[in-house]
Amino acid sequence: MPTSDRERLRQLILQRALKFGDFTLASGQKSTYFIDGKQVTLLGEGLALLARMLLGVLDPRVEAVGGMSIGADPIAGAVIALAHERGRALTGFLVRKERKDHGTRKQVEGPLWRGVKVALLEDVVTTGGSTLQAIAALEREFAAEVVQILVMVDRLQGAREAFAEQGYPLTALYEITEFGIEKPA
Repeated sequence: MPTSDRERLRQLILQRALKFGDFTLASGQKSTYFIDGKQVTLLGEGLALLARMLLGVLDPRVEAVGGMSIGADPIAGAVIALAHERGRALTGFLVRKERKDHGTRKQVEGPLWRGVKVALLEDVVTTGGSTLQAIAALEREFAAEVVQILVMVDRLQGAREAFAEQGYPLTALYEITEFGIEKPA
């Protein structure tokens, strides 16, 4: 019996991305485990599986997808390319950590327009801080409307609640408990 895309991607995350040790997360929190999403998103099979799954749950109102560089970069590229192959027009964007101090001086890169409806993409979320920074830049530069936040793995450490407080819906393909890790207290 063939393995489902969902189960195969879960296996790849377990085999390649889930690491145990002493880690400091982007949120500043300490953790005994880390999900190195790039070990999956920079692997052809993993990125193809992820793009198919994300496109399958992407809200039909969304006109553009992207997120904070560098984590969202390969994911956005794969989703917009797959959408094109399937006849759906999607634009991509990348959000820099800081606004450029030269050239166009933008923080958000991509062919966007005012009022664009967007979905933010992430490999892993903890508190949601990086995603909220990306949203602030999109709203400031393009008056973007956030329709959806899509993530590969939610660590269940506050991101969903932080997004809900701001009115942004989160769709997570997996929760950390699906990898044998208990939800943090």
